[in-house]
Amino acid sequence: MIISSKTAPKATATAGSALLTPDDHTLIMIDHQSQMAFATKSIDPVQLRNNAGLVAEAAAGFNVSTILTTVAEKTFSGPMFSEIKDAFPTAPVIDRTSMNSWEDQNVIDAVNRIGKRKIVLAGLWTGVCIVGPALSALEQGFDVYVIADASGDVSEEAHQRAMERMVQAGAHPMTSLQYLLELQRDWARTETYSMTTGIASRLGGAYGLGIIYAKNMFGASEGGH
Repeated sequence: MIISSKTAPKATATAGSALLTPDDHTLIMIDHQSQMAFATKSIDPVQLRNNAGLVAEAAAGFNVSTILTTVAEKTFSGPMFSEIKDAFPTAPVIDRTSMNSWEDQNVIDAVNRIGKRKIVLAGLWTGVCIVGPALSALEQGFDVYVIADASGDVSEEAHQRAMERMVQAGAHPMTSLQYLLELQRDWARTETYSMTTGIASRLGGAYGLGIIYAKNMFGASEGGH
C-alpha cells in the first residue's frame, strides 16, 4: 500500500466558486422564437417552451441580470416565446441580424454595462446561435455556462455535437431545473423559498408533482418552512 505524504485539504462549509449565484452572472436568452422552434428536433417544442419559461422565471425571481435577444423578429423568425416575455414584461429585446449575438454591438454594450464575468446562455439553435457567443465569450476571458435543455437544434446530433464542442472549449453544461435550484441553494433562504418551489411545482416536471403532493397531502416542506 502506498501512503501519500500529502495531507488532506481542510474542508469548509462554503460553496465552490464555480456555482452560480443570483448576482454573479448575466443570463442571455437567445432566439427563442417561433420560426426557430419549428425546425428544432432535439427536444419536444412543448418541453422546450416549458424549460425556457422555467429559466426566465427563475432569473426574474432572483433578479438576475438578463439580456433578451432575437434575430430578424419582424421579418422572419417571429416574436420571442411568451413564457419568456411574461417573466420580463418590460425588458427590451435586442433584435439582431447576426447569427452570433456576440458580434452584435448592442448585445456587447449590454454585457459590458452589466459587467459580470460569468455568462449563462440558452437559446436556438445550439450549433449556431449558442456556439457562436459561447466560443467568443470564452476566448475573451468570460466563464460560460450553457443551459442544455433550454436550448435545441435541428437534430439531436446537431445539439449534442454543439454541446460537446462548447464543453471541450471550457463551457459548463447545466439544465433548467439545475439552474433554478442552484440559485436557491439553501431551503433556509426563506425570502425566495415560496417562489422557488412555486416555479418548480408548475414547471419542474415530476419534481414539481412531488412538491405538490407533499404539500397537499402532508403539509411537508424543505428546510422546516
